[in-house]
Amino acid sequence: MNGSGQLITFFQQLLNGITVGSFYALVALGYTMVYGVLSMINFAHGDIFMVGAYIGFFTINRLTDAGLAASNPALAIFITFLAGSLGAAVVGITVERIAYRPLRKATRLASLISAIGASIFLQTAAQLLFGTQRRDFSNPAVIERGAGWSIPIGGTNVTLTYTGALTFSLSVVLMVGLYLLVQRTRLGRAMRAVAQDKTTAALMGIDVNRVISITFLISGALAGAAGVMWGLHNGLVYNYIGFIPGLKAFTAAVLGGIGNVPGAKVGGLFLGIVESVGPAALGMDFQLKVVIAFSILVLVLIFRPSGILGEVLTEEKV
Repeated sequence: MNGSGQLITFFQQLLNGITVGSFYALVALGYTMVYGVLSMINFAHGDIFMVGAYIGFFTINRLTDAGLAASNPALAIFITFLAGSLGAAVVGITVERIAYRPLRKATRLASLISAIGASIFLQTAAQLLFGTQRRDFSNPAVIERGAGWSIPIGGTNVTLTYTGALTFSLSVVLMVGLYLLVQRTRLGRAMRAVAQDKTTAALMGIDVNRVISITFLISGALAGAAGVMWGLHNGLVYNYIGFIPGLKAFTAAVLGGIGNVPGAKVGGLFLGIVESVGPAALGMDFQLKVVIAFSILVLVLIFRPSGILGEVLTEEKV
């Protein structure tokens, strides 16, 4: 391959990496929310992502059959995202009430085991309800899968897909919105107070259980939006769809600095770009992208354990 071809391949992989990294960032935001308030990792989060993808699949297919996706695609896409986010948010609250709240004063190991159990339950429930077959999303024509803008580079074109651009834009908007919510609103101050010291926050009149429930609601809504976006971009939904993206998103949250909202975005983009560009740059098989990604995670944890932007710590953890 000549120099021009290598440059084109690099830019195409870079765009793909930004898209994949935006998926990781969307899911990582949910991990960051829960960890920031409860100092725990919600390992069922990837499966809540899967629930959002399934709800989005059924919603967009129903709207396509009804003709709304053709007559008003913007409204159909909005309704699909709304349904996926709300459905996943309800599942997130339910998981918190059943699997986590009774163990809030237990050891972290007990909460971790409960999270793994919740993850297995959601995967198995989806398998029993929807089967194991892979289902295809029906994209509206305006965001047809694989279609996009052609960007001329080196005498040829690199494609920026519509779904890729939507994924990146959505992740940025949600990150900014979440950051403003945490830093500038009364609810955000309550979240930060609960993260700092739950007992003192309760003495100051904050309903700790309500704040934690809202945290899981927001976290679930973010996962649901990511699940819908995953379906629109990749076109496939099945009951184990949340495992690998959930694991990668957790890695992205740690890379960026878990508990740090901008860090989730930075970590997600970093991981996505490394996975896409790394194998070609190092002359390795593309199947080894996971090895490269987790090798970088190990190096970051060794030399900067708090992540790229730093972990947000409370006084208790300091």
